[in-house]
Amino acid sequence: MEYAKNKFIEDWGAARENMEKTFRFNRRSLGLFLLWGIAVPTLVYKSVTNDMSKMAEAQGKPPRKFL
Repeated sequence: MEYAKNKFIEDWGAARENMEKTFRFNRRSLGLFLLWGIAVPTLVYKSVTNDMSKMAEAQGKPPRKFL
């Protein structure tokens, strides 16, 4: 079965294959790493543990230590 290749998908795939050759480490990439690699996971963790602590308190259970 023959199909037509999508030029944009092919370009995207080629860019992904060559990422280690084209990546530049600069202030923007550092900022994105700090945001998505540290800040967002930390906020999600704090939010989940806070919610679980509130639920345990509402059920009359002792608070649980995380990490």
